Amino acid sequence: MEINLTIKLNEKLYLRNPEESELGKKILHHSIVLIEQIGFEAFTFKKLALEIGTTEAGIYRYFENKHRLLLYLVDWYWSWQEYRLLQETKNVTGPKTKIQTAIRLLATKVEDDISTGHINEKLLHNIVMSEGAKSWLTKHVEADNKDKLFQPFKDLCARIAEFIKAYNPKFAFPFSLSSTMIEMAHSQHFYMQHLPSLTDFGKKKNEEDIIRFLEQMVFGALDSQMKTK
Repeated sequence: MEINLTIKLNEKLYLRNPEESELGKKILHHSIVLIEQIGFEAFTFKKLALEIGTTEAGIYRYFENKHRLLLYLVDWYWSWQEYRLLQETKNVTGPKTKIQTAIRLLATKVEDDISTGHINEKLLHNIVMSEGAKSWLTKHVEADNKDKLFQPFKDLCARIAEFIKAYNPKFAFPFSLSSTMIEMAHSQHFYMQHLPSLTDFGKKKNEEDIIRFLEQMVFGALDSQMKTK
């Protein structure tokens, strides 16, 4: 049976919930396609309106500006990734296996999820990988943080930090390791595609190498502190 997955996000991200109308879903779908094609800097609501066949004013009824739209898309992605992680680990008992599952999920190629018809997760992954940091590298990051606009990413980090603490309760830096693991999984893919001299993986796109690298980094830190405590 096909499941229609709906992800609920912070209401401060939007003026009108895009999930509740066909136009709103078109805005999400076509903004992902357009940003992935031309980049966030070149992306405008005017171009999006032409793509959809609506007006700029119609888009502004949903989002205050394009940065809020980017934040929405990035938050949607992290909420979806946490959902996937929960599904993948719900029958797993060992913390090591849970950490390995999280690493594999983050480092493996993302495919489009048919349960979310208007969201192309494959393209959205590319956006988060190359444009995601722009959602928080702003002068108003603290105000956005106060409004809990980065909560989905924090929730995913906290979920993985729980696995880390279960594996080694004495490890002093579970949240730092969790966020670093997530960021490195994305940055290594980006470097492979665009700046191959910054990785040992080149452009061969061997995900197993990235997984092995991340496991060595994570468990090396966790096991090393076990020995010193």
